Amino acid sequence: MKITTIIPWLRSLLRRRRRQTGTPRGRSSQLPRILLRIYFAAGFLLVLMLVGTVGFYMAGGDKADFSDAFYMTIITITTVGYGEVVQIDGFAERLFAGLIALAGFGAVTFLFTSLTVFFLESDLDYSLRRRRMEKQIRKLHGHYIVCGFGRVGRNVANELTTTHRHFVAIDADEAVMEAHRERLPGLVYLNGDASDDDLLIAAGIEDAHGVFAVTGDDSRNLMIVFTAKQLNPNIRIVARCHEVRNTEKLRKAGADSVISPDFTGGMRIASSMIRPHVVSFLDEMLRSEHKLRLEEV
Repeated sequence: MKITTIIPWLRSLLRRRRRQTGTPRGRSSQLPRILLRIYFAAGFLLVLMLVGTVGFYMAGGDKADFSDAFYMTIITITTVGYGEVVQIDGFAERLFAGLIALAGFGAVTFLFTSLTVFFLESDLDYSLRRRRMEKQIRKLHGHYIVCGFGRVGRNVANELTTTHRHFVAIDADEAVMEAHRERLPGLVYLNGDASDDDLLIAAGIEDAHGVFAVTGDDSRNLMIVFTAKQLNPNIRIVARCHEVRNTEKLRKAGADSVISPDFTGGMRIASSMIRPHVVSFLDEMLRSEHKLRLEEV
């Protein structure tokens, strides 16, 4: 395989590993540096084997062929020492063999160490990122917790980001969270069931300003509302409701506001046809390119 084809292959492999492991592209990833070390270590080892084969072939004279010289290089680099098939008598030959052994052993050790780090780096990088996120969450105060990072949850997160409000996202599908980290560089998230007490506590619900229960399952949103109110009775909760008949249940569980996207969307569509000028005022706030917002005082 030519060098011009190896480098693009390594780059494509790196991109696939980023998508599979969620390694962010940028300052926190060490994979490019590790790949560079592997590439140069492998190249140096190949050059060393070539030099060793030629050197031992010349040292053997008429008594050795290239296969003997190559075998002698291999056992010298790996320090196996099964037996010298090429006779080494003079000082120069022994010095050459010693240098090949030292350089080869160092190259092999460096190569296998780099390969080990390459396969473990994504796990180490993931652990470091999780630790950094946990530290960021502990420092938050007056933030919001977005439970569910589907289409509705992502729109909620975009609005919070636009209005410069901190939030912690919780979703059971970690791949979805990682896929949006490049679009939301400051995304802080936890993976798991948002109705779990420990997870909401880890998200800082005691110091949070509000909770969005916006998963696609009404029963799960109900459990999130109930659990959140048990942990922090004073927190404001906005819940998503798919079935309009479940609205009252969510209110009784503790939701301060219940929104049905299907019902609200239908009303907005009808209003856009019947009373377009009234609807345009809210649209200007929510979808304006100038990011204008009317805040409560």
